[in-house]
Amino acid sequence: MKREDIDFHYGSLQKKEAEEILRHFLFAEHSSDLTTPGGTGRNLIALASSLGAEDQALTHMVLSIRPDARIFVLDTGRFHNETYELMEATMKRYGMRYEILFPEAAGVEEMESRHGPNLFYKGYEQRKRCCLVRKVQPLRRVLSSLDVWITGLRKEQAVTRNGIEKIAWDEGNGLLKLNPLADWSEEQVWEYIRRNDIPYNRLHDQGYPSIGCAPCTRAVLPGEDLRSGRWWWETPEQKECGLHLINGKLVRSSQ
Repeated sequence: MKREDIDFHYGSLQKKEAEEILRHFLFAEHSSDLTTPGGTGRNLIALASSLGAEDQALTHMVLSIRPDARIFVLDTGRFHNETYELMEATMKRYGMRYEILFPEAAGVEEMESRHGPNLFYKGYEQRKRCCLVRKVQPLRRVLSSLDVWITGLRKEQAVTRNGIEKIAWDEGNGLLKLNPLADWSEEQVWEYIRRNDIPYNRLHDQGYPSIGCAPCTRAVLPGEDLRSGRWWWETPEQKECGLHLINGKLVRSSQ
């Protein structure tokens, strides 16, 4: 699929609000594979939740539209305990269960045996290796079962994300990628969370605007970039884990 194909099929949706975009896709042909030969009935559209503020807002939207929506979490095994507490609180609030994906044990064992448990502090390539094993490879497994991938990416989050679109074609994974909150500000996200009493990670109240693995996340000072606490030892252009990158560039619509 090319950019002009996306514009032709979804051009009018690009200007719609987040809920309208989600409603369209959650009830489109991507909602189930029951009608396909050998179909399992699993939803072919899913929200990838990092359990950040944006994904908590999207969790509320998605489940309000479709209570049986598929939501998965890539559990790296190195989350803050506050993140696990949020998972429990969210499942209780919405009466749902996350689809949890872990990295392959053999890959983690080999990586840490060779490079040590905190290899990510030793250089950019080592950090990418850890993200590949713990996040990117598990993501590829689940994306292979999907037609549509929903994310909480926003343009305002980082310099690497200012060109994202609400609906894009992910060339590397061969599926549609929805970024319904692409144009939202941080203020809009938090206003939505408070208005709907949505559970959120209490680390946000301790100066953590962006939360990932515990060893790679720290609080930021007032006025600092939203993602400056993620991999703080690297330059802003390197602050992506690889989930949304192909050849070092953020995945956008095909040109």
